[in-house]
Amino acid sequence: MALMDFIKKQFIDILQWTEEADGTLAWRFPMEEMEIQNGASLTVRDSQLALFVNEGTVADVFKPGLYKLTTQTLPVLTYLKNWDKLFESPFKSDVYFFSTRTQLDQKWGTPNPITIRDKEFGVVRLRAFGIYSYHLTDAKTFYQKISGTREAYGREELEGQLRNTMVAGMTDLFAESGISFIDMAANQDEFGQAMLAKMQPVFADFGLNLDSLVVQNLSLPEELQKILDQRISMNMIGDMQRYTQYQVANSIPDAAKNEGGLAGMGVGLGAGLGFGQVMGQAIGQAVQPAAAGLPAAGTVAADEVVATLEKLHGLVGKGILSQEEFDAKKAELLKKLT
Repeated sequence: MALMDFIKKQFIDILQWTEEADGTLAWRFPMEEMEIQNGASLTVRDSQLALFVNEGTVADVFKPGLYKLTTQTLPVLTYLKNWDKLFESPFKSDVYFFSTRTQLDQKWGTPNPITIRDKEFGVVRLRAFGIYSYHLTDAKTFYQKISGTREAYGREELEGQLRNTMVAGMTDLFAESGISFIDMAANQDEFGQAMLAKMQPVFADFGLNLDSLVVQNLSLPEELQKILDQRISMNMIGDMQRYTQYQVANSIPDAAKNEGGLAGMGVGLGAGLGFGQVMGQAIGQAVQPAAAGLPAAGTVAADEVVATLEKLHGLVGKGILSQEEFDAKKAELLKKLT
């Protein structure tokens, strides 16, 4: 019976992996009931590493090259199995191959906005995304911590862990740097390099090397972006007086075109522009004491002036007020603005 079992066994004299499936990081050589011939050849290609595991214990690791498996080339396995130098029998061992090719164009990003504390805006929610690349460097660590004894371990199974780890690292980086969102967004390359340096030890702990990391976008959610845009616009316009004059001057020409508006009062587009400048100046002058907590004496709000003139013009149309009386009242109201 023992002789028949020996005859039925298949002996392996060539061990290699051709990496047919793209994205496979680890692959176990199919042993089943087979044993490895003493003196068998092991081929490890340029983009690979090979690992021998004896009864759950990591033994010898092979870099790219062509090897003849003997007690000399398998020192750890020889020690674990207590072989002597004359050992020539077939042996049993699990053999794993690992791909060391660079995994390019891997996506990372925040599936939902993350909350951070910004030194300029306070607590804000931030979005970010980009790409990164990595490759496997330590077969023993990757086997012990990630792939284990599985028949195959694919790149996509690792993506979620790496992506979430990078988002957590980015959050910590913001907190540690104390740099505002605006400054960080304006220096995405530098931010990417800082993230690369921070995440490389994390990848190394998995047996991987983080080769590159690119930040493609840093942004705020739409509602916060609108607020930021308003703030930027205010900074570009200048002080409040200039901003108010700008707003009023832009609104008056539209009112002058509308039937029943300033155009109905006999104020054309050109006059509307002049009127807008007067109103803007008056409102701007009123803003300064108001900002200091003081009443704006002798001033009238621009919208009140417009409303009053519209009412007076209606009285002219009804024949209650003459055109001369309307013109006189209009001049009086404009004086209060100036």
